[in-house]
Amino acid sequence: MIALEGVSVIREGNLLLNSVDWQVRAHERWVVFGPNGAGKTTLLQVASAYLSPSRGIVEILGARRGKVDIRTIREHIGYAGVAMAAMVRRHLPAVEIVVTGKHAAFVDSRWHHYTDADWARARALLAQLHAGDLEHRTFGTLSAGERQRVMIARSLMPRPSVLLLDEAATGLDLGARERLVAALADLADDPEAPATVLVTHHVEEIPPGFDHVLLLAGGEVLADGPLDTTLTSETVSACFETNLVVEKIGRRYRAWSPGQSPAT
Repeated sequence: MIALEGVSVIREGNLLLNSVDWQVRAHERWVVFGPNGAGKTTLLQVASAYLSPSRGIVEILGARRGKVDIRTIREHIGYAGVAMAAMVRRHLPAVEIVVTGKHAAFVDSRWHHYTDADWARARALLAQLHAGDLEHRTFGTLSAGERQRVMIARSLMPRPSVLLLDEAATGLDLGARERLVAALADLADDPEAPATVLVTHHVEEIPPGFDHVLLLAGGEVLADGPLDTTLTSETVSACFETNLVVEKIGRRYRAWSPGQSPAT
């Protein structure tokens, strides 16, 4: 799905990514993890074909950047994040925001033709993301967590081959975060769902069902591989340059500093 080889990104003299090698295969569920400024969003922009690297090779869905019309690749990538949500018209109802994702449109549904099947799919996606009750609510009346679930449903509307989620839980309160994590866990468990990449800097936001992790710090890969064996106290401590304990309880993770053990 995604293959990066020796990818570096330099902007205004700043090295944002440095010689990154990374592969995402079909149906894998990846977490891109690291502190603020690690290069996570930059990596996702490269993987979404919206940012050209300064050096290195980028292949997305089997097509090498620079050898094909990049617009044909973007049609098969679902992308959801705060920047995308800011482009949505706040007066539109949730179901219309989702259905217009079929054509990557940010105008109301009158500008394109949508079939009964399209509207049915939009409603089904909202239900899948635990947002079926929001169908007729306008975007401007939704909470931050509700907006995120609507935007993820929208990103799935065109049946993408890859789904990229940038800081999906940023700014959410505890209840909204847990509802989002539950929705993403259901998505991860769906064998028909596309390969998915989730960017976060909190281990508590990692949904059950995600199986791989890439740890970034200072624009470089510190570790990558299966989630259960790669996301450890040692790797997370190195990533954040702080002594941390990482523990898995059931299907979820938590992290804390030694001497400040969380309540059980």
